[in-house]
Amino acid sequence: VSDKGIYSDIVFSPGLQVKVTGGHQDKTLTCSTTCTLTDNPTYIWYKNGQHLDESTSPQYKDPVSSNYEDSYSCAVKGHEDLRSPAVCVQGQDCNRVTYTKRTICALKGSSVDISCTYFSLYNITSSLWFSPKQSDSWRDKSTPEDLTTDPGHAGRVEYAGEKERGRSTLRITDLREEDSAEYKFIFNTRTSRWGYSFPGTTLTVTDLQVKVTPAAVTEGERVSLTCITTCTLTDNPTYIWYKNGHIVKENTSSLYSDSFSAADSYSCAVKGHEDLHSPAVCQKCWSVTYTHQSICALKGSTVNISCSYTYPSYHEIKKAFWFTKWESGIDAEDLNLVPGYEGRIEYLGDNESDSTLRITDLRLSDSAGYRFRFITSGEKFAGSPVSLTVTDLQVKIRTSWFSTWVTLTCSTTCTLTGHHTYIWYKNGHKVKEDTSSSYSDYCNTEDRFTCAVKAHGDLHSPAVCVRGQKCWSVTYPHQGVCALKGSSVDISSTYVSGYDTITSSLWFSPKRSASWKDELIPEELTTDPGYAGRVEYAGEKERGRSILRITDLREEDSAEYKFIFNTQTSRWGYSFPGTTLTVTGLQVQIKDPTNIIEGKELCLFCESICFLQDNTSYIWYKNGQRLIRHETKYLYLKPVSSEDTGRYSCAVENHEDLHSPEETLTVRCEYVGYNYRTTH
Repeated sequence: VSDKGIYSDIVFSPGLQVKVTGGHQDKTLTCSTTCTLTDNPTYIWYKNGQHLDESTSPQYKDPVSSNYEDSYSCAVKGHEDLRSPAVCVQGQDCNRVTYTKRTICALKGSSVDISCTYFSLYNITSSLWFSPKQSDSWRDKSTPEDLTTDPGHAGRVEYAGEKERGRSTLRITDLREEDSAEYKFIFNTRTSRWGYSFPGTTLTVTDLQVKVTPAAVTEGERVSLTCITTCTLTDNPTYIWYKNGHIVKENTSSLYSDSFSAADSYSCAVKGHEDLHSPAVCQKCWSVTYTHQSICALKGSTVNISCSYTYPSYHEIKKAFWFTKWESGIDAEDLNLVPGYEGRIEYLGDNESDSTLRITDLRLSDSAGYRFRFITSGEKFAGSPVSLTVTDLQVKIRTSWFSTWVTLTCSTTCTLTGHHTYIWYKNGHKVKEDTSSSYSDYCNTEDRFTCAVKAHGDLHSPAVCVRGQKCWSVTYPHQGVCALKGSSVDISSTYVSGYDTITSSLWFSPKRSASWKDELIPEELTTDPGYAGRVEYAGEKERGRSILRITDLREEDSAEYKFIFNTQTSRWGYSFPGTTLTVTGLQVQIKDPTNIIEGKELCLFCESICFLQDNTSYIWYKNGQRLIRHETKYLYLKPVSSEDTGRYSCAVENHEDLHSPEETLTVRCEYVGYNYRTTH
């Protein structure tokens, strides 16, 4: 299939232009410049994007026929990437693809639009954007694949402008350095493909860095600061300069000068992208530098948000914490105190120069900007926000009514941070493990597919049926459940058997397989001696829903539970992930137990080994008496006094009989005089 197209470019100096002269039948082509090129260059000619001829003469040697479809362009050897705009021999009505910009330089973390206009003499059957850089992942390296299906661009690519005939825009969001590449647009007709071999738009992704001149400087000396990039940003941006976190200059120049002080920090940004600061530069200054500016993580997984920070050496860290909400004039609230994060966050680090916020059991509602703040003996400072996006997995499916071949994509709303391997399951059985998020296979109408990400194999996508919703399925509303030792729990599932009649169904736990007569044939949980008198089924009367209820929970009940049903021909649900139950007790933990001195702040923590759902309210007891107005898992004593000495325990609302063991708190009271110290 011949490959035809045309592109336009920004004007270079001197620019190349193809001039067409001659009669109606035969044309003469000349590669023209506004001045005479030095060093007797060799000219290269292209016809419909394909290399045609090379010569030291700027004139193409042969007459050109008047084919309406043909276009010609020229270049100079050694500068093949700087082709002339292509020329249609018979006016402008030949097939063409014209790019708005030949090169684009954009900021890491921002968004970019790469656009083109196109024309076809014939009806266009399909079109797409692609990047030759991704060819190693194509099924056929000579057949470009749509960029929207590339796992490295998942959730970050969209097309705009398609409704306006003859114009297409590729939009890439959350730009990364690895997005630096050439991007091309092609369209297909019934007889040919157009645009594959022509140069497209080259995108370069850069971050911002502050360069200080001179590098060695003394206090009070004038320094020159430059906001540098690895390429020249498109569209003449306005630069914003920050000194100690405050805006000090806004100008189209990337330069800023100031009197140097070792305690000052400087950073820069571009107007319209103020959230994409450069790292701060300083010697003994205030700064927070994050490992990642944006993170995409799976719902249900764990994420680490890390930073390093600096401050003048004569300061001492008093407090450090993470927060999400900030308003002018209002103190930021420590995430430890924010409802919804209880039991799911942990601070790691040395409390001197680095900190990591760990969030477990991620929820979609955790998507937010996260900032680190530290308070010293004389000042407080906060970094700019890190963007966390939480996504689940969804299977998108493309089918044909005339074939059993299907193509599936494991889709996310953002591109997962890091490099990942995708796992595909067909009817509960693993069928593929690959770095590509796509999978193709022949299937039957009753087949169902799910996907997962390696290292998070328990976080499956919801199952998708190939032909609508009438395939067999077992679906669990919760992949994990946390419940109190001694309480009761309901584990539920919904199920569909298509058009087949269910002959029997049951709940089981793979953990108990050693006690089955045949380890491959699950046995009813109600017959297990370890659950005698503690298991019942509910919801059977409601077709398509079953509930397993376990009472008087024990720690050994922590396990995975699954529901299966049988028809006259097969069993369904055995190999799919079920619901994992974790049974926990409560324990009072005292932060910094070795240093409980009257007058200081103290925090008691009602700890569990998993996160209790359903917006749990906590109850605190001192010496067996309930404390009023303390409903979170944290009990703060601000300040702690000798009167707080006593025995403390905690419980959960509606499970007051299941309280934790008592923990004794002893408070030291210190009096410091001129020559004495006493402790009570």
